[in-house]
Parts: sequence; C-alpha cells; structure tokens
Amino acid sequence: MNLPNKLTILRVIMIPFFLFFLLSETIAAGKWIAVALFVLASLTDMLDGKIARKYNLITNFGKFMDPLADKLLVCSAIVALISLERIPCWVVIVIIAREFIISGFRLVASDNGVVIAAGWWGKIKTVVQMIMTIVLICDFGAEFSSEAIPIIENILIYAALALTVISLIDYLYKNKDVLKEQK
Repeated sequence: MNLPNKLTILRVIMIPFFLFFLLSETIAAGKWIAVALFVLASLTDMLDGKIARKYNLITNFGKFMDPLADKLLVCSAIVALISLERIPCWVVIVIIAREFIISGFRLVASDNGVVIAAGWWGKIKTVVQMIMTIVLICDFGAEFSSEAIPIIENILIYAALALTVISLIDYLYKNKDVLKEQK
C-alpha cells in the first residue's frame, strides 16, 4: 500500500477520535483538540492527493477511498454539529443527500467498470465544507462578542451548501453516460 493510500486510511481512523473530543463535555480543551484533529485530517486529504499526482501513485483504491474518507470526515463532523446547534439540520440533510447520490452514482459506474475521480467543483466544495466545519467547531461567537461572527458563519454555511448543489449538478452532467443502459 502506497503512502497516499495510508494517509487516506489514517484520515478515516482519526474520525472517531475527532468526534470523541468534539462531543466530550468533560474535557475542557475538547473542542480545540477536535479542531486540531479535524485540521490534521483535512491536511492529509490535500497531502495524499499531491503525493499521488507528483509520484504517479494514483490507484483505483485511492480514487474510490479518498472521496469516501472526505465524506466520512465532513459528514460525521456536520452531523455532530447539529447536536451542538451550530448548523441547521436541513443543510446537513442536503449535504449528506448529495453524498449518497454521488456514492450511488459511483457504484453504478463501478459496476460498468468505470472509476470516476473527484472533479474540481467537488474538491472546492470539500475545502469550503472543511473551512466551514473548522469555523463552526471553533464557535468564536461563544468566545468573542461580535456581530460579524454569525454573518461569517452563515456565509460559510450557505457557500458550502451552494457548492454542494453546484458540484452535484456538475458531476451528474459530466458523467450522465454512466446511467445509460449498457448493451
């Protein structure tokens, strides 16, 4: 197993630890440890892709597992943020619905012997979702009294939501032939 794939697996392994610290009410610095773990996991996403492309270590496992690891990381974080009342439930439902649609689409493609790598809109969406998640976990509004903080948080939430929908449409459009019946 190559280094990029190991980094992807490491990202998945970090998720339960991240969630433990995020949701722990007994650990004083829990949210900051959670932020550090989330940032570290997010950086492995960027790093594994750069290494894979630079050293031609792109594998079908990586094409499949890297986007799945991103989905697991972001979706577990935003679901946890619902319970912390940091993000509206309906936004999370839209984001997760997109991920189910894309995963189903990839499954159909896989059955047809096609591996579909993540597109640029999806990558941008993931970065914005990760930034949004970091800001929401930090909960600067609880730390500082500023009218700008909720505005910034809402901009990030709705930017992530818009990119979620745009990347879904782009993905389906570019790969529409996958759904055509095979002869």
